[in-house]
Amino acid sequence: MVTTHTCENGLRIVSEHIPHFRSVAVGVFVKAGSRDESPEENGITHFIEHMLFKGTETRTAKQIAREFDRIGGDINAYTSKEYTCYYAKVLDHHAEHAVQVIADMFFNSVMDPAEIDKERQVVLEEISMTEDMADDDVHEQLWKVMYPHHSIGAPILGTTETLPRFTKEKIIEFMDRFYTPKNTVVSIAGNITPQLLKVAETLFGSFKKPENKKIHMLPDFSAGFSYKNKDTEQGHLCLGYPGLSLNDPNIYSLSVLNNILGGSMSSRLFQEIREERGLAYSVYSYHSAYSDHGTLAIYGGTADEQIPELQEVILQSLEEMRLQGLGREEVTDSKEQLKGNLMLGLESTSSRMSRNGKQELMLGRHLDYDEVLAQIDAVSQEKVESLMSLITGQPAISIIRSKEASS
Repeated sequence: MVTTHTCENGLRIVSEHIPHFRSVAVGVFVKAGSRDESPEENGITHFIEHMLFKGTETRTAKQIAREFDRIGGDINAYTSKEYTCYYAKVLDHHAEHAVQVIADMFFNSVMDPAEIDKERQVVLEEISMTEDMADDDVHEQLWKVMYPHHSIGAPILGTTETLPRFTKEKIIEFMDRFYTPKNTVVSIAGNITPQLLKVAETLFGSFKKPENKKIHMLPDFSAGFSYKNKDTEQGHLCLGYPGLSLNDPNIYSLSVLNNILGGSMSSRLFQEIREERGLAYSVYSYHSAYSDHGTLAIYGGTADEQIPELQEVILQSLEEMRLQGLGREEVTDSKEQLKGNLMLGLESTSSRMSRNGKQELMLGRHLDYDEVLAQIDAVSQEKVESLMSLITGQPAISIIRSKEASS
């Protein structure tokens, strides 16, 4: 059973007690992502995520790492376009310690200017690493094409131009704006105890900061084009289309459509492009849903000279889906796959913690598993087919090919 407790300061603690598990997963979710940054701040959310691991008033960065190594646990973090998450997974008898360390990082990070300069170099290397990975970079370029005038299209890591601007003062100012009680959710799942929840409330439930109302401008989708030459052995292609937001009542219908399109090994694109034609090893589609919009993207990697053919086959497959419709069996299979993925996630405390935390942060409520299963069951073939209108317009396109390839 999932319960939500709102502390006096407005921070929410979401907990799910699973007594037959030996692990506990803890996550602190902050509603601050790369879309909340100004152009000059691009990358600062991700940089803050790094800096919280660089030492507190009582722990060095090495001590934070060693404390989790000693107890056989894991601690990590990630930044998305709309939120940041700091999380850990430990054995149940170490759960209180994990919460204490994460709270120490959250409230007492020193932001040493010397460490800021050092970590700046680390993130610059991370940017270079992404640049070297063409199959990652092609997605990054796609977002720039789809939303050229909106912060959600900017890279989460920032750029070589913005990173040098981050100072201790600017970091603290950004955190004061977004790291506030009502902007934060603590999610805990596993073999938890009432004492653990008391510890979490004591540590997180008393801090106070003025709340700043965020106003998000709705992103306008652009069907543009990006082409890059790189030193790569393979060409990479991404196509992007408008999707649906997290709150859209048809979100599960689009998930069913995505599975049929390219979300599984039996999908249309996988079967046609890889199994029938041998045109690509990796080909898939995915749907990214956000608070006020969404994106449906398709990726394929193949030999440079086959990129035009790959693009043509993808577009032909989309047109065939639109003209011929879907088979009742593939809709049923796709729904069963979605339900299976949901239920298999119940076997992981990390998955439950993440799901509960994100739902509370982004939706302000918990979706019961039976409720989600019922919504998936209610998806009709007609509704799925109606959503194919999303992928029949002009797409945004991103292509990366080798330096020797002609454009």
